Amino acid sequence: MAAMMQPQIILLKEGTDTSQGKAQVVSNINACMAVADVVRTTLGPRGMDKLIHDDKGNTTISNDGATIMKLLDIIHPAAKILVDIAKSQDAEVGDGTTTVVLLAGEFLKEAKPFIEDGVHPQNLIRSYRTASNLAINKIREIAVSIEGKSLEEKKKLLEKCAATTLSSKLIGGEKEFFAKMVVDAVLAIRSDDRLNLIGIKKVPGGTMRDSFLVNGVAFKKTFSYAGFEQQPKKFHNPKILLLNIELELKSEKENAEVRLSDPAQYQSIVDAEWNIIYDKLDKCVQSGAEIILSRLAIGDLATQYFADRGMFCAGRVTEEDLQRVAAATGGTVQTSVNNIIDEVLGSCEFFEENQVGNERFNIFSGCPKALTATIVLRGGADQFIEEAERSLHDAIMIVRRALKNSTVVPGGGAIDMEISRYLRQHSRTIAGKAQLFINSYAKALEIIPRQLCDNAGFDATDVLNKLRQKHASGGGSSYGVDINTGGIADSFANFVWEPSLVKINAINAATEAACLILSVDETVKNPKSESVQGEAAASAMAGRGRGRGGRGMRRR
Repeated sequence: MAAMMQPQIILLKEGTDTSQGKAQVVSNINACMAVADVVRTTLGPRGMDKLIHDDKGNTTISNDGATIMKLLDIIHPAAKILVDIAKSQDAEVGDGTTTVVLLAGEFLKEAKPFIEDGVHPQNLIRSYRTASNLAINKIREIAVSIEGKSLEEKKKLLEKCAATTLSSKLIGGEKEFFAKMVVDAVLAIRSDDRLNLIGIKKVPGGTMRDSFLVNGVAFKKTFSYAGFEQQPKKFHNPKILLLNIELELKSEKENAEVRLSDPAQYQSIVDAEWNIIYDKLDKCVQSGAEIILSRLAIGDLATQYFADRGMFCAGRVTEEDLQRVAAATGGTVQTSVNNIIDEVLGSCEFFEENQVGNERFNIFSGCPKALTATIVLRGGADQFIEEAERSLHDAIMIVRRALKNSTVVPGGGAIDMEISRYLRQHSRTIAGKAQLFINSYAKALEIIPRQLCDNAGFDATDVLNKLRQKHASGGGSSYGVDINTGGIADSFANFVWEPSLVKINAINAATEAACLILSVDETVKNPKSESVQGEAAASAMAGRGRGRGGRGMRRR
């Protein structure tokens, strides 16, 4: 009786939404599987593209997992984890963003029947982590090093890695052309880590084959004033002065005033203004520079002044382009024109202004430091060029990673099948439930070759059976899906390679995400405070009422 009389304990605010237990875990798994289904068809060389139309009316056509995930605007809290791992894969390695989402979705799909049967999620998590470590050690064991090769051989190997990445993109038809360009660009910046040293400029028009690489810096002609056309547009071995100051007559800041006792003094103030600007321009000319670039405006007076002296100038150059010119030419950006010494001037072998499509580009080539490169992209539609830029970004990241961590593994689903076979064998040596869990992890890894077949329109079951047989027979560890024939082929022999880091990172991130989602058994959603909303609405109404009354009153 006493137990019945106990009052109910109210712990959470009224309207709080809580869901917990097995049903909550299964619900989170279903949400993640739905996200994986969105990007599933974009995997591989025969993957489809997604057209995403956002609320601002912008249209994006993309095949890149990370880009699609960012634009989807997912609100489910558990599914957001998949967006985060796609972003982290994109930032860390550049490629494999679709792979990582697919793997995480598949790990959860394999875990779902166990959860429904009452297996505790922690048992699954423990086995998944064990399987992940075994898989990563196996990748390191299989990986082939490209260290110690000559530069020419290394270039060829890196081109193969870039071509593998580009094969699944919109510009896959021209992958050899772009792979060579990407490798040259990455080798130009050598060991420098800053990605912004490789500039990608987009010019609509022409075909993809009209794209070109500048070993140096190229940027769009900036806004120009009268006198610009009289300036020379070609220089051999010029000296370059980089500035961060305005070279134009400036009106004083607001509320500045000068009090004169005599009208004759007015002229001296005007003359002083002109003397200041002419003094600056004289110092620029005396520095010996023939090309003057500034981040701020170079006005019409300065433009004409430099044109009369056979010099070239460009104002309002973007910060990024100015920094790349400084890195390439060895110049230093100056914030004053006083005491300009030779050491702060940059130089290059050749400068010219060229017409590219409808745009005019300023091109600096043969730079002494040359720690920068610019890819000028051409193509028909704007969306196409945007997607080409994203594809090249992935390829550039991959080549940089392959240069640093110089080991590669076979692509085309070969490495996934080999790890799957290894984990299945290993699971048989384990007693207890863990055997089933590691076996399901191994099965989940087969999603990559299976999806490659599905996307290309092949019979996935038939191809996977051939692959399992080949890998089990020994000596077939580098066999993957042959996209061209619908059979199986040696990925290494066909030069379908990817850096081992891509796979290691993907398996790590996907396992972490799957374990994180499995470990959540309760979701608490707090309601928005009604009283706060009510007060806000009341104050808004009161404000409106006051305003209306004030406006409507008749003046006596």
